[in-house]
Amino acid sequence: MSSITIMGGGAWGTAIALSLARRGGHDLTLWTHSGGVAQSILASRENTGFLPGFAIPESIAVTTDPESAISSAEILVSVMPSHHVRASYERFAPYLRPGQILVSATKGIEDGSYLRVSQIIAEVLASRGLDLPCTVLSGPSFAQEVASGSPTAITIASSDQLAAARIQREFSSSTLRLYTNDDVIGVELGGALKNVIAIAAGVVAGLELGYNSTAALITRGIAEVTRLAVACGGRRETLAGLSGLGDLVLTCTGALSRNRWVGIELGKGHPLPAVLQALQGKVAEGVRTTTAALGLAAKHGVELPIAEQVAAILQHGKSPVQAMQELMVRPGREE
Repeated sequence: MSSITIMGGGAWGTAIALSLARRGGHDLTLWTHSGGVAQSILASRENTGFLPGFAIPESIAVTTDPESAISSAEILVSVMPSHHVRASYERFAPYLRPGQILVSATKGIEDGSYLRVSQIIAEVLASRGLDLPCTVLSGPSFAQEVASGSPTAITIASSDQLAAARIQREFSSSTLRLYTNDDVIGVELGGALKNVIAIAAGVVAGLELGYNSTAALITRGIAEVTRLAVACGGRRETLAGLSGLGDLVLTCTGALSRNRWVGIELGKGHPLPAVLQALQGKVAEGVRTTTAALGLAAKHGVELPIAEQVAAILQHGKSPVQAMQELMVRPGREE
């Protein structure tokens, strides 16, 4: 029996815990920084704030104590918002020990540094003299569907093939299928950048521009994501897989996508502050990732026309109609 701790009590962290519990054969702990969330789960055995409607079995221990959650775990799955990763790992570092495997299930790029999440983790660990294998979990996976046991296929990426194979064995079940990949750059950037494109897809839906527009946006979106990922050292074929095209299609078309929902509301003319407030504490990673993606693109000399228009809508209040029109009248080019 492996000891696995999920660090993060939001929807995705809870869904991973439920999937592992359904699989069986693990000693599971769910850590949350929020005492209120922990108390609510312990009282009702349900995460009513982030993933209501799913019973959390007694076999999943719930705690707010990072030391007890981390020190005895063989595998640590971190599922916090990207802008909390650095501070979280600085807090976790004193309790980490040799032999543990880290799994990053967070999708995003850090503001200012433009680092991928696994790079942030590696930087924090190196500053503490720690060297632990870090794997990356990504792919098309709505938390609600993973929690309910809908068949789902995702990717586990790492430069450490033994660590990736271990996570593949430990997490795979009759409802969750994991594929290994050693292209960490491509997997992480595919997962992060698709959220930006999903906001644009939501804008198209909010403006009621139709299916032609959505198809065009998704297709040019994967080209945009691929250009940047390849420029950063990722492989083109990775972006044609689960953590690229698969995740992009899901997030751009699925009704459960928070990033798409943000775009829909913006397309309807609602102001960004009101839209974010309506999320009630839940995170749409694409809002933050847009700025970081453009910074990373500028660093590598890559053009991201869709992300540029999303940024103009988010940061400068540009009319969504005007943003879509400007994408259409760009100079012609070969596909």
